[in-house]
Amino acid sequence: MESIHILLVEDNEGDILLTSEALEEGKILNKLSVVRDGKEAMDFLDKKGKYVKAITPDLILLDVNLPKMNGHEVLKFVKQHKDLRQIPVIMLTTSSSKEDIDISYQNYANCYITKPIEVDDFMNAVNQIEEFWVNLVKLPSK
Repeated sequence: MESIHILLVEDNEGDILLTSEALEEGKILNKLSVVRDGKEAMDFLDKKGKYVKAITPDLILLDVNLPKMNGHEVLKFVKQHKDLRQIPVIMLTTSSSKEDIDISYQNYANCYITKPIEVDDFMNAVNQIEEFWVNLVKLPSK
C-alpha cells in the first residue's frame, strides 16, 4: 500500500498528539506534517519561507478555530488554488455551529467532522478518517 502525506492544521497540542497517535496506530504508512496556525498552513501549501521544499499533501485535516487565519480562510485558499483544489480537505474541529458547517461546505470542504470529546472516541474518529480516505477512496495523483 502506498504511503500518503497528511497535513494537519491544528493549534491544540493535545489534539495534535492524539491525532498523531491514532495515525501511528493505523496499519497504513503515513507522513504527517503539522502546522499550528492558518498563516503557517498557507505558507506550507504555497511553499513559502521555511516551507519552500514542502511536499504537497494528499489530504488535509483542518481545524476551523485557528490563530492568525481561521480554517475557513485556509479552506477558501486551497479550493481557489488551481494546483491545490483537488486535495481533499476534512474539517476536523470542536465547532458544531451550523454556520461553520454551512460555510465549510459552501467553500467546498470534502467533509465536516466535529471532534469527539472523549479520547477513545476521538482516536476512533481519526482511525475512521484514515480507513475511509486512505483505504477506500482513490485520491488524485500528483
